[in-house]
Amino acid sequence: MTINREYLSRTEKSIDRMINIINDLDAISKLESGELRMNFKKFDMIELVNEVFDFLEVKAKENNIQLYVSKNTDKIVNVIADHDSIRQVLVNLIDNSIKYGKNGGRTKVSCFDMDEHILIEVSDNGMGIDKEDLNRIFERFYRTPGARSVQHGGSGLGLSIVKHIIEAHNQTINVRSSIGIGTTFAFTLKKS
Repeated sequence: MTINREYLSRTEKSIDRMINIINDLDAISKLESGELRMNFKKFDMIELVNEVFDFLEVKAKENNIQLYVSKNTDKIVNVIADHDSIRQVLVNLIDNSIKYGKNGGRTKVSCFDMDEHILIEVSDNGMGIDKEDLNRIFERFYRTPGARSVQHGGSGLGLSIVKHIIEAHNQTINVRSSIGIGTTFAFTLKKS
């Protein structure tokens, strides 16, 4: 009886993983073909960041990662973008920072006024990404050697989706990282 439950549990996890991969591929396909229409509207980026923090709070606590908004970012930061897509960007980036963070680490989101744009940074003090992998991390299915372990899971599609969403906003995303020091993803959005 116990063996059957374990088998069913593993099968369920595998099915869930396959469904997630199919959904991610569908999202990328729609973004690439222009089929996924963006619904641009004004919203407060800080409010959205706090919503994503609430969503990922349990996972952050399980991994002993502190989530916070930079002290220089305590006011309303209005952007014009597709709310749901940018939520997905934040979920993917913050989830990765939790997944690859170190025990007792932190994930910080900062927003900077850049005249007509807002620069949003998601930074952590986690394991970091090797320089040789930086130019490939936005490729479909690419996973760095440190990300390939079973404990981290993932399909290797999350950052590809992030890049496609930001490009669908006619904006850019960049990454800087150092092994053992951490990683910062930075993207821009149109300021409201």
